[in-house]
Amino acid sequence: MINQFDHYLRSKAQFTDDELQQIHACSIPLNLRRRQLLLREGDVCRHKIFVLGGLLRTYRVRADGIESTMRFTIENGWSIDHESYVDQTPSNYRIEAMEESSVLLWTREAMDELFDEIPTFKLLSDRLREQSMNESLQRIFINISYTAEEKYDAFVNAFPDVFRRVPLHMVASYLGLSRETLSRVRHKHHRVG
Repeated sequence: MINQFDHYLRSKAQFTDDELQQIHACSIPLNLRRRQLLLREGDVCRHKIFVLGGLLRTYRVRADGIESTMRFTIENGWSIDHESYVDQTPSNYRIEAMEESSVLLWTREAMDELFDEIPTFKLLSDRLREQSMNESLQRIFINISYTAEEKYDAFVNAFPDVFRRVPLHMVASYLGLSRETLSRVRHKHHRVG
């Protein structure tokens, strides 16, 4: 799996073997059970998380117990509660493994050290943060502008295999739809397709 991370990094920027070794030396490998939490609301997010294998879900629980899924992170993706991590404040979110998953973790201190010593890694992190912000803005636009059918199509294009990996109510939560509406849209889509 570490070779997978090397391949990922080298597909994004040019790193020397020594730099890759240094990045690995600061990482904490972790295998997660299905439904295991990496972050609980009220805890401070202390790690950046890279998914080697598996699927993570970032979500928030409202006062009435309803879950709002904010993000799915699949293989070769990063997960973090950015606000909690940067400000070192209690998180409002949970990050949970939706299936058995393998991840790499870096503490904030380790990341700061790596960014100081490997400028390419910092540039990559900055690009990924900008990309995440752009994706968040696009998601906001989709949520306020798209029909249920258009939301479904956008989700399927972004996450083609997530439907097979998570319960339907979590996808509905991500899309801001009821489970019934999502079921109707999927059924209509499969009849047409």
